[in-house]
Amino acid sequence: MFFERKRSVPHPAVQPRWPEPVSLEALRAIFEGCDDFENHCVYAGGQKSCVVQVCYMDGLISGIDAADSVLTALGSPLHFPPDMSHQALLDLLLSGAVGAATVKLRTALDDIVSDLNRGFVCVVFDELSCAVSFECKSNQTRSINEPTLEKTVKGAKDAFVETLRVNTSLVRRRLRTPDLKVSQLTLGRKSSTSVALLYVQGVASDKTVSQLRSRLDAIDVDGFLSTGNLEQYITDNPSSPFPQLLHTERPDKFAMDLLDGRVGIIVDGLPLGFLLPARLADFMRVGEDRGWHFVVSAALKLMRWAALALTLLLPAAYAAIAMYHQEMLPLKMLESTISAKQEVPFSTGVEILSMLVAFELLQEAGLRLPNPVGETVSIIGALIVGQSAVDAKVISPVAVIIVATAGICGFIQPSQDFGAALRIARFALVLLAVALGMLGIMLGLALLVWYLARMDSFGVCYLSPFSEGGARSVLNALIQPPLPKNKLRPPEICGEDKRNQI
Repeated sequence: MFFERKRSVPHPAVQPRWPEPVSLEALRAIFEGCDDFENHCVYAGGQKSCVVQVCYMDGLISGIDAADSVLTALGSPLHFPPDMSHQALLDLLLSGAVGAATVKLRTALDDIVSDLNRGFVCVVFDELSCAVSFECKSNQTRSINEPTLEKTVKGAKDAFVETLRVNTSLVRRRLRTPDLKVSQLTLGRKSSTSVALLYVQGVASDKTVSQLRSRLDAIDVDGFLSTGNLEQYITDNPSSPFPQLLHTERPDKFAMDLLDGRVGIIVDGLPLGFLLPARLADFMRVGEDRGWHFVVSAALKLMRWAALALTLLLPAAYAAIAMYHQEMLPLKMLESTISAKQEVPFSTGVEILSMLVAFELLQEAGLRLPNPVGETVSIIGALIVGQSAVDAKVISPVAVIIVATAGICGFIQPSQDFGAALRIARFALVLLAVALGMLGIMLGLALLVWYLARMDSFGVCYLSPFSEGGARSVLNALIQPPLPKNKLRPPEICGEDKRNQI
């Protein structure tokens, strides 16, 4: 396969980083130089004969949280009998003497360090070379707000945040079934990032789930902190500019895709949900396609497909026609184009390419600068500089109209990643059109279709259902069918349960 990724085998079992016995001195040595590492000496039950060490990371939890959940109960003589041994105290803590949602016995320093970095309070027993971890995570997280990238009119108004467990709960509220499985992994040797794998048992393909889990297990990096760490390590074609993972900030859309048979990934620290397998047609959908009347949704979806064709082909077609195939233009349009080009010193190809580059620079400037400054730069670039270039006869008005129309059609695409890949393909088609005319465009389209047809996403062809589905599947990809008529899930994606309604 073109740009075939090299499959890595799962890395061998990780050796303990800190093999020494559990003790407070060992923890202090590990966290040397970490001023947020806190430890307190506590007399269990107020008895000086039974001393334990309580450790936590300040910031992940507060001292008040640690005192309310562990320190107060541990120091109270009401919970513990007199003349208590350390072993008796350990048994009491494991049996619920201190109330906590999660209680774990830890006998390895690696597990204790991991618990501390996840917001646990650890009670360390030096004499027994073990510790008990109590979950006491801080609630200082960003509140759930409205989606900022995927605006909605008739959909839900909540969006994913940076906290993993909050995000999984948002999905669980929409799919209240034990068939929704949430499998949690830890990736990143230094970051120890929690990653949740979500799927609906029976609906998702078992092959896809096992294949994804094996690819995640094979990732062996220091930090797992960005979307690139995910997309470039688990996709079939990491060198391709075309996206192979769906991502959304809306839990309702995430749940809908899970019910279609996809497998979801949520990464702690990222306010996004990722879904796979992904096909080209999936990047043309929006979450509200099922919320509007099917006639309106079908018209809007067809408009998106038309915008895809225009943003990809319009600049290249204009360059080819203006340079090689003037006979294709109507007479009045040809006369208008010639009169506009008479005093312009550059060729049509140079005009189109320079305008496309200028459009990309303006778009990048608008994204990177603060909002007020970015809007000002966009207005200055589009109105003042563009109009001045036309008045100075440097750029013809037709080229400005063509590039602006193609740019607007690119903004209609629901996926920004897919829109970025289309912009790269648009540049390639313009270069081929300048070199070979319409023959270059046909050659470029043929190569593009061939390249996309050879791409797979977890065993699903990227051009599916156009490449392998029937007429009904192709029609469903182009327009939004009435929901009562759409009784089957996408057969190339889902598992054994292929029917979504009776």
